[in-house]
Amino acid sequence: MMYNTEYQRWLSSNLLTDEEKQELLSIANDENTKAMRFSAPMDFGTAGLRSTMYMGIGCMNRFTVAQTTRGIAALIKSAGGESRGVAIAYDSRNNSELFAKVSACVLASEGIKAYIFNGIRPTPELSYAVRKLGTMAGINITASHNPKEYNGYKAYWEDGAQISPEQAKIVSAERAKFDVLDAGTLPSFEDAVASGMITVLDEKFDEFYLEEVLATSISKDAVASISDELKVVYTPLHGAGYKLVPEVFRRMGLKHLYTVAEQMTPDGNFPTVKKPNPEYADVFELGIKIADSVGSDLVIATDPDSDRVGVMARGKDGKFVTISGNQMGALLLDYAIRERRKLGKLPENAYAVKSIVSTDMAYGIAKKQGIKLHDVLTGFKFIGEVIKNYEAKGEADGFVLGFEESYGYLLGSYARDKDAVEASMMILEMTAFYKKQNMTLCDALEKLYETYGNYAEGMIDIYMEGYDGIEKRKRVMSSLRENLPVSFGGVKVLTVGDYLDGTVKNVKTGDVASTGQPASDVLYYTLENEDKIIVRPSGTEPKVKIYVLAHDTDRAVLNSKIETYSKAARKLMEV
Repeated sequence: MMYNTEYQRWLSSNLLTDEEKQELLSIANDENTKAMRFSAPMDFGTAGLRSTMYMGIGCMNRFTVAQTTRGIAALIKSAGGESRGVAIAYDSRNNSELFAKVSACVLASEGIKAYIFNGIRPTPELSYAVRKLGTMAGINITASHNPKEYNGYKAYWEDGAQISPEQAKIVSAERAKFDVLDAGTLPSFEDAVASGMITVLDEKFDEFYLEEVLATSISKDAVASISDELKVVYTPLHGAGYKLVPEVFRRMGLKHLYTVAEQMTPDGNFPTVKKPNPEYADVFELGIKIADSVGSDLVIATDPDSDRVGVMARGKDGKFVTISGNQMGALLLDYAIRERRKLGKLPENAYAVKSIVSTDMAYGIAKKQGIKLHDVLTGFKFIGEVIKNYEAKGEADGFVLGFEESYGYLLGSYARDKDAVEASMMILEMTAFYKKQNMTLCDALEKLYETYGNYAEGMIDIYMEGYDGIEKRKRVMSSLRENLPVSFGGVKVLTVGDYLDGTVKNVKTGDVASTGQPASDVLYYTLENEDKIIVRPSGTEPKVKIYVLAHDTDRAVLNSKIETYSKAARKLMEV
């Protein structure tokens, strides 16, 4: 049991505080927990490192953060980027500020300058800061929407996007060269600031970022023109959006903004919600109470690092219903294309980007509206890569929208990560646009179905937690590769895309083509009726995710399809 050797090494180290040692002693007789924490270091997933905040090589703590930053420093040095420095931000989670300052001090000890914000900031502002300051890299301490026990470490490169899988491998290899319990001699944060190795960014920088966000507005007077009638409730879910989202709403001309007081204060314990995830309807309960009392049109919620946004809008019966990430992506895409075209702002090379697990309605919209649509792997860094490639060709103005079904959107190329501040602004603008036509977002969605056809999506989370959770997930994916499903719900599989080996095989003809994507542990089944089922292990949580994408002329049949496919897909997980 090698993990016990590492456990004892940590326990006997004089670098740990008494409190940290007591935490280790509390699991002395819990072999499963010790194995989870001390068997293997954290891996870079779709959004960097993410784990619970405990002692151990598999957890987020001051030791693993310092070791990872040594790996980042090595990557920077290999590219000759020491003089350009690193931008650092953090969210409202417990220990986020500590981990950010540890990272800054490690960089200073390596002779690399750090620019760190003086308080919590939205993740997209960090992406923007990398580009604005011209730094070589960026570090953001956040675990996004995960439960309070988690924190994470997102690493960015000079283009403002998160580091590539290839760069992540380099960082992992380099960090392994450093003993996790030996961070070396670090300056104090105060001394590093005094020496000029660390620069603190204040609220003045927010103005640069807000200027870029506001510049992406398409119809700049849409909100102000109906501000007497438009009412919105907002909650940051105790996170980083608490300041800048309300500010951008005010600058757009919104008069009637109601905030959820209990959730406006940043708090890493997230006391009012089980999980601070805007995908979950229960986080809107407090906001809906306010919305019903004031007659609000919608409730907007951003996650703790303010890169994802969820919305509930009034349905035909007056009750609030969820606008899913797929539905909002379709609404924003349709609105952005049509309004930019109407105002003469849509270039001939207009394009949009979505993840492969996001709604197929985007294809219908792109085709009918005459723009190009790109499909990429899950992870906003891949959307950022498409934007970078267009800029390299001198076509920077063509970007319309990048989105993922998991509530992430970007409409401006100033950043290379999803932006809930900007997306909230555009959702507000779009709501105002439709309100002037006596329509809600739910009405607008129905109009999309009339125009582009009926599409629906389903998602299933199969949790596989515990010490053997990783092995369980690997076993499931291996079984699916060895035992090819021939049908889902009675509909035959036509093609199987295996993104791990980069192939798409036609089951009928045997023809094999390339996915055209980087290697990733994803299986993509296209059925004979063109519906799709996609399976992949989550890169941020201990689960396997199943996505169902379907379409049909009949809404009732469509809903039945989603249910049938979902049941069939669940059975595949019984390994």
